[in-house]
Amino acid sequence: MALTEVDERVGQGEAAPVVVVGFFGTRLDRSGDRRSQRWQRWRPTLSIFQHEDRQVQRLELLVEPSSMEEAEVLAADIAAASPESEVVLVPTHLADPWDFEQVFATVQAYAEARQGLPGEDLLVHMTTGTHVAQICLFLLVEARVLHGRLLQTSPPRGRGPAGWTTIDLDLSRYDLIAQRHRQAEVSATAFLKRGIATRNAAFNALIDEIERVAIGSDAPILLTGPTGAGKSQLAAQIAALKRDRDQIDGRFIAVNCATLRGDQAMATLFGHERGAFTGANQAREGLLRAADGGLLFLDEVAELGDDEQAMLLHAIETGRFLPLGADDEVQSRFQLLVGTHRDLRQRVREGRFREDLLARIDLWQFHLPGLAERREDIEPNLDFELAQISARTGRRVELRPAARARFLRFAESAEARWQGNFRDLNAAVVRMATLAQSGWIGDAEVAAEIERLRQRWSDADADTRDDVGLQALLGERAAELDRFDRVQLAEVVRVCRQSPSLAAAGRTLFAASLARRTSRNDSDRLRKYLQRFDLQWHDVEAG
Repeated sequence: MALTEVDERVGQGEAAPVVVVGFFGTRLDRSGDRRSQRWQRWRPTLSIFQHEDRQVQRLELLVEPSSMEEAEVLAADIAAASPESEVVLVPTHLADPWDFEQVFATVQAYAEARQGLPGEDLLVHMTTGTHVAQICLFLLVEARVLHGRLLQTSPPRGRGPAGWTTIDLDLSRYDLIAQRHRQAEVSATAFLKRGIATRNAAFNALIDEIERVAIGSDAPILLTGPTGAGKSQLAAQIAALKRDRDQIDGRFIAVNCATLRGDQAMATLFGHERGAFTGANQAREGLLRAADGGLLFLDEVAELGDDEQAMLLHAIETGRFLPLGADDEVQSRFQLLVGTHRDLRQRVREGRFREDLLARIDLWQFHLPGLAERREDIEPNLDFELAQISARTGRRVELRPAARARFLRFAESAEARWQGNFRDLNAAVVRMATLAQSGWIGDAEVAAEIERLRQRWSDADADTRDDVGLQALLGERAAELDRFDRVQLAEVVRVCRQSPSLAAAGRTLFAASLARRTSRNDSDRLRKYLQRFDLQWHDVEAG
């Protein structure tokens, strides 16, 4: 059929010419040793032309030169089955048909150079050729380098015809598959938010990013933020996420390094042999070895001593470490999460934390803000705590509407310090729920709890003011300050010493201004305030 004839027929609204592109199947398309086998056995490419209700105008068959003779036999059989069909054998030399890069480049060059019929209905045959060739054809169709549909053939069942299935990657069925894939990704990336109630847009974005990193990487993750901000809970959620996706099969091990001291720290983390030190009556595997194949969370990592830091660095880099009293190293592969409320870079400058260890654990660093910086999250977390208590005790616990409104007015106000962050909120809800009659928390319980929190925070402020030591900071200048300035500066220093960075301290001190969007640079505002007293951040941060 001449191309001019095709143009005319397409222009008149007739069916577009059907063109098939595919690889010669060196095994499936062969005619066999006996001539009778040519028609008795199923041959995928030949079966395309054995459907009376489907007319194929042209076949473009990619053929290795070594298989050209067999391909010519196939072409003759196609001519016998469908005399009107044209067969074009395209010599295709592949030094290694299983080399993906080579095969893709060869097929891409053919696809970009091929001259198709005007308005053709292109079908890309996926049944023959190596798996590598089939993948390359799929990718080129998906990328629209080959503008067509996929064609899959299959052997006949019983006395029926051979199978013929087409797949259009642009149709809704493929879109549905893609949609399901996207939904699966969204479901996976929503995993970490289970049990983390938040309405804070910035915190939502932070959790989304942590989820993507947790799914896509097994590198160490550093979580910073004040005590009680939820680092331990988030670490447990990350471990559950990775186990759900079969990325870890070991245990989730968590330890607060601030509780470890001396030989206990080395033995707890790295294990020990029997008799390694006084009291070591039995061997102990240690937490690093217990976390093999799983996830290890070291909270307050800044509190580790020099020896523990050196051993931890070696374990991260090599996956091996030496238990106390052992002659040979043991092996453990785990993902590491670390948490701290300290400024680790400042600790490095002070010589209290290894710079090389920080470099290894600081590939991904995420700062978790305290509750006072997420006041819009107090209400959903209040509901979360009530639900947790109800589930744990087996009795429904709720706040009466007026009592709920009163508690939230206080909790979301600047008066509420939330110095212990979510731990303070949890404790407050537990106390109110314990005192509630018949599961209902009323105005009396809320009023008592508000007064209790005020007193606790006031006592903590008094204790902290005594410890601030303005005299040590300012020397003789401290006596020259007005009482107003002394009280204000003491509070600023207290917040600074509880914060991991200048920026975090600024966010806490100017939270109300930030909420009203009247404060744009809290760090600079705090820095200028300290300069009034000839102080800098390193003078007032935690030691």
